[in-house]
Amino acid sequence: MPSARQSLVQDKRPVSSQYALLRGVPLFAALDDAAVEELCGYLHPVELKGGSSLFRVGDSGDAMYFIESGRVRITVTDADGREVILASLGHGDFFGEMAMLEGHGRSADATVTEDSRLAVLARENFLTFVSSDARIVLEMLSAITNRLRRTDELLRHRVSRNANEEDARTMTVADRAADNIARFGGSWKFIIFSLVLTALWMAANTIFLTSEKRFDVFPFVLLNLVLGMMAALQAPIIMMSQNREAQKDRLRADLDYQVNLKNEMLLGEILRLLEKREKDAPKSGEDGE
Repeated sequence: MPSARQSLVQDKRPVSSQYALLRGVPLFAALDDAAVEELCGYLHPVELKGGSSLFRVGDSGDAMYFIESGRVRITVTDADGREVILASLGHGDFFGEMAMLEGHGRSADATVTEDSRLAVLARENFLTFVSSDARIVLEMLSAITNRLRRTDELLRHRVSRNANEEDARTMTVADRAADNIARFGGSWKFIIFSLVLTALWMAANTIFLTSEKRFDVFPFVLLNLVLGMMAALQAPIIMMSQNREAQKDRLRADLDYQVNLKNEMLLGEILRLLEKREKDAPKSGEDGE
């Protein structure tokens, strides 16, 4: 049996859909109940048919929107003229807050894909609400700061890196030389160079030079020595380049593992939030009754 004090608190608890929408916005998360209820008074509902355009890129950012029902699609047009879907939003979602805060033009298109009911917070009403109490500004700044801190933490632990860039950052002059030599040694240019060198060497010591000036007479021992040295030096250089490729493959595998691990953690967090939302849904229904 709940006490009289507990019943009084439950009776005063806001249960309006607009209150729940505002509570779901991180920008207003730090506000107390009285401030949120006051902000609800600045909202006005708008009903739109599916297929209608809400705003376009460059339009004035004079309001933010909360979706009470229906769906809204946020899109941009890329350099090739193709439409890229950034988000498909539904009940409880919000959008347009950054343009409203900045007062600049919209950076994307918003299209209503289903018959929707939106709660609109105009920028002038928002500014009136903020100017009513300095504590509201401090609480909202605190919420924005927390979001920036989380963003900084995410960027600091970013693992989606380019393996080629990571490898190039640690590459030495010897590594570059080994790669270039191995690349040349495994091409038709090297084969043609070897054949031309052998033909010119043999022709010079048999046809073009006199017997007194020939430096490598038949059976061309010096030529065999040069070719043998080239083969002997080329083998370890190719192995060095292959070792570097194996190291790059290990780096790619390590980065893929880190990305998969982070995705697994994020998916786990999303599932946890969904489970929490499912558990809270029956409670919200009981409070509404």
